[in-house]
Order: sequence, then structure tokens, then C-alpha cells
Amino acid sequence: MPRPESTASLFKSQLTTLKRSRRFIRWGESAAFARELSALLASLEAGVTDARQGCELVAAFFRADNATLGRCDDSSGHVGDVFRLEAADLFAAYAKRCPDAEWLADLLFDLNREDDFGVRDHIVDGAAAYLPEPVVRDLIRRFLSVAADYPKDDLAGRRWSRLGETLARQLRDAPLFEKIRRDSWGVSSVASRLDIGSVYLESGDAAAALSWFEQVPVSEHFQQDRRDALLLDAYTQLGRQHPREEVAWRLFRRGRSRPGLNALLSVIGEARRAAVIDDEVAAILAGPGLSYADAAFLVEMGRLDEAESYLLDRAALLNGDYYERLVPLAEDMEAGQRPLAASLLYRALLDSILRRARSTVYGHGVRYLRKLDLLAVSITDWRGQPSHAAYLAGIRQAHGRKSSFWARYGGQGD
Repeated sequence: MPRPESTASLFKSQLTTLKRSRRFIRWGESAAFARELSALLASLEAGVTDARQGCELVAAFFRADNATLGRCDDSSGHVGDVFRLEAADLFAAYAKRCPDAEWLADLLFDLNREDDFGVRDHIVDGAAAYLPEPVVRDLIRRFLSVAADYPKDDLAGRRWSRLGETLARQLRDAPLFEKIRRDSWGVSSVASRLDIGSVYLESGDAAAALSWFEQVPVSEHFQQDRRDALLLDAYTQLGRQHPREEVAWRLFRRGRSRPGLNALLSVIGEARRAAVIDDEVAAILAGPGLSYADAAFLVEMGRLDEAESYLLDRAALLNGDYYERLVPLAEDMEAGQRPLAASLLYRALLDSILRRARSTVYGHGVRYLRKLDLLAVSITDWRGQPSHAAYLAGIRQAHGRKSSFWARYGGQGD
């Protein structure tokens, strides 16, 4: 096993090499580059056991963000995640064994003097787990002192305030969190009210939390799922069953699903499962428009007949551009031996591909058309929809010039 001093020297040498490199890392290379950085951190963790030295070296890694993220197309987020997750976790692991809390606080403060790539603030997450409360509170004071040097709406000042908020939340000091938010962003926005209320909730003051959540009207759509999830938690802690049920119903009906149903039943009682499913199926079938989530819910509940009717009645509204929704539905209808419903879904997917004329996905389109060929054999009643022969003739007429598509369809491969 290499000696800690040799591991540290090698780590510093590799960081220096990274800083000197000017080669731009393209998007396609970013995942491999992220693995290289992960391996560098893993070697540090394996070879350096001294806590203070480990903290210093991880901090040096963060200070190399310009030499890594600064010359990288990290649209995928692979490289940033190495900093936000792996490096931050490694720093915390060393910090928990470091006896010098004041020195650690100074290091955190100094490291956050710059954060051009938005990754250094993650090293503050969890600081209250290894710093004594008095040291954390002093660090908050230092963060806010710097924030006060900036104009009220300056983004740099707000970043320092946000660091203070992060630590106040870790201390579960809701009044302090509220004060920081009032002095920086203000408390009139939906996000601020929910943020402040959530800290009160985490600190055990559900009544104060509720007073903040209820300032956001039910008609407000921004962050509505978050608001209702927080309301549900607050009402549960306060033992207020009736409003708790109202919120549970809102959450469920906003996006019906099996997990949503289970969450609802955990509030209103498992005994109502069958009645709820029957009522919701009826409401879905009677409702206007088309909801792919509702169609998926019908399938999840095993109500394939109703799902088929729902889709057939709304065939004109199917849009193949929403392929993430349509593909699973088509596969479920096909597996459930509902060939007509499956055909309409596959037609919508194929129509989207042909309309957009994206040759890179013609392979999928050919696969859908071949499925349509096979499904047509099982359909005896088209229920007012064009037969397969009529549909095929129509797309040939409309898209006959897309020779590469038809060549692939006529060939053996797709």
C-alpha cells in the first residue's frame, strides 16, 4: 500500500497536470473525464488517512474546478456531480475525524470566496454534522457579514445569504432561517413561503409551518405538488384529519397513479380501495380531453376494457410526439390483446416520425409499421377507424417521397 505522503504528492501532481491542460473536453468525452476525476478521489481516500490533510486535498480538488469544469462541456452533469456528490462526501468524511473545528470553518469560508461553477457550496451541506453549534453559528455570521457588503438584489450577496440559510436549516433554527430569507430574498414569493414553512416543519413546529403554507392559495399552480405534500405533512403532525384528506385527494387527482392511490388510501383508509377505483374510473371515462396519465392509471388498475374505450373515444387527440407516454401504453394494449387500441397508438407514433421527417428515428417508425401489419390480422371490427389498408395507402400518399423510410420498410432490417 502506498504511503500517505506519496499518495498526497501524486494527488497534487495530478491536480497540477489538470490545471495545466488546455484541451477542451467535449460532451461525448465528459463521462470518461468524470470517471477519471472519480478515480483520483478514490485514490486519495484509499491512501490518505490524516483527516486534516484529507480536507486540505479535497479543498484543492474543489479549487481546480476552473481547470476541469471550465474546459468541459458538462451538459450531462457528469463532471459537476463528481464535485457535488463524491468530493463533498469525501470532504465530510475527513471533516468528521478532524479535531480542529475552527480551522475547518476557516477552510469552508475561504473555499466559498469563489464559486464560479456552483459546486463549492455543496461542501457546506452537512457541516453541522461535524462542526459544533457555536462554530456553525459563527460561520453563519461570517457568511451574512459578507452578504451585507453587497446591494440587496446582488446575486453574489444572495449566494452568501444562501450559505447562511443552509447552515441555519441544518441547525433547525427556523426563526434564523426566516430572518435570513427576509433580509435577502424577501418572503412574498411562493418559494420563500414554502421554504420557510418547511424549516419550521423540520424543527417540529407544525403550527408555525402551516401558517406559512396556508399563505399560498390552492389556486396557485407554481410548486403546487410541493405545497400540498408539505400541507399533508403538517396536517398529519397536527392530527387534522379532514383537511388532510382534502389535500390527499388533490395530490391524487392531479396525477392518478398506483403510488398516488396507495398514498391516498394511507390517509382515507384501505377499506375504500375498491370504491375509489370504481369512482375514479367512472370520472376518467366521463371527463373531457385526453390524459395519458389517466389512461396509464386505467391500465395499472387492470381495467383494460375501460382503457381501450377511453383511448378509442379520444383517438383524434393522440399525439405521437409524446412518445414517452404512448410507447408504454401501446405495449400494454398489445400485451393485453387490445389490437385496435394498440394500432391507434402505434399509428400516432409513426405519424409523428413521418411528419417530422427525422431519418435518425426511421428505424423506430419501420418497427411500428411492422407491428401495425401484424396487429391488423387480429382486427375484425375497426369501429369507425380507417382499416390498415386504408391507413397504409394514406401514409404512402402523404410520405411517399421519404424513400429511405420505405426502403428500410421493404428491406429485411430496420
